[in-house]
Amino acid sequence: MKIDRNSYIEVIAVLVGSIVLSIASLKFIPVIWLSWFISMFFIWLGIMVTYFFRIPRRESEGDDKNVTSVADGQVVIIKETYEGEYLKRNCIQVSVYMNFFDMHANFWPVDGEVTYYKYHPGKHWLAFKPKASEENEHSCTAIRTPDGTEIMFKQLAGTFARRIVNYAVPAMKVRAGNQCGIIKFGSRIDMYLPLDAEIKVETGEVTRACETVIASLR
Repeated sequence: MKIDRNSYIEVIAVLVGSIVLSIASLKFIPVIWLSWFISMFFIWLGIMVTYFFRIPRRESEGDDKNVTSVADGQVVIIKETYEGEYLKRNCIQVSVYMNFFDMHANFWPVDGEVTYYKYHPGKHWLAFKPKASEENEHSCTAIRTPDGTEIMFKQLAGTFARRIVNYAVPAMKVRAGNQCGIIKFGSRIDMYLPLDAEIKVETGEVTRACETVIASLR
């Protein structure tokens, strides 16, 4: 396991802050049990934030046909919808919601080439609300597989997320299972797949990035 390369400053700041506040609690709070409780809370917080930014080692099940989950989380939406930003056609939307305790690093879902990327600033509604998909801060990335099939995924910020990181560059070659970015603190991933894709997950299912196959492309 390693720490996300764009999160070193946040991790160091939180760890240093946690240690300082923990020591201050022990020194300045006269009630012993309360001082230890608060001190342990700050230590726990530092550990949890570090854990949040982890990048685990995983074997990818994705390739140019098998589309894996971009993120850890729970499938909250599977439906047919019209994607009007880039693909401009009806697609199957599969959405994965990440809570605070899920790893928030994101990974390429399929082998191919980046054909589109755009970042959109926006609001910070709760990520599981339908209007969040269009109104919240988000980024859109499309990938074309070697046989010409295009899919798209959207990194969607939630109420507490304030920064979306994506490494996509148009014409960039990508491989399923490599890290493509991270969303910091609570969010959702919307994946847009062809109508003839064979969906392999169900609503409510818990996914693991790189390992859970979301769909098979025809």
